[in-house]
Amino acid sequence: MHCIVTAGPTFEPLDEVRRLTNFSTGRLGSELANFLVSRDHDVTLVLSQHATYRGEQRAQRVESFVTTADLHDRLQALSNPAIDAVFHAAAVSDFVFGKIWQRSAEGELTEVKGGKLSTRQGNLLAELVSAPKIIAEVRPWFPKARIIGWKYEVDGNRADVVHAAERQITECLTDACVANGPAYGAGFGMVTGDKKCAHAAEKPDLFGMLETFARK
Repeated sequence: MHCIVTAGPTFEPLDEVRRLTNFSTGRLGSELANFLVSRDHDVTLVLSQHATYRGEQRAQRVESFVTTADLHDRLQALSNPAIDAVFHAAAVSDFVFGKIWQRSAEGELTEVKGGKLSTRQGNLLAELVSAPKIIAEVRPWFPKARIIGWKYEVDGNRADVVHAAERQITECLTDACVANGPAYGAGFGMVTGDKKCAHAAEKPDLFGMLETFARK
């Protein structure tokens, strides 16, 4: 198979020195890419420049991204009907910065911009704007591919995460979604479009399930 795997966090700039990001090392996506290569698949790993995982990278090609916009553009540039599977494991920020204001000691707000925003004149107030969902745009770029997203949740329980994964499949026209995080509990759930959830206790189990699903 010709596969694309995304991994690692996006970094959204507040200014030229401060950023908003997610807690993600890029390890899971990198290890999935390695597994797929070990199974003789052709893999492009699209990896965050700020991924902290430093294990072996065996993908035939590694491309980098920083922001959500970067990742969007990288995937769009890789658009190809010959791609068989897209595993979107990157931790994409739910928000980007909008307008920034400085609040003076007297409570007055002034919109500010610049290479490095100063905090000497008072507190900064930052507007967080919902980031576009990349997974919702992927289908036209890879029309024949199996597209698998990820849903990591902290709050709720396993049923809540599985439901969120089902909603992503429906809304984003993907084929499957991996559910995990504290709300899911130990292991991973692979949720498919028929609303079935197969549990994988360990990463090798999950990787095998993903490969089998993508081959169908």
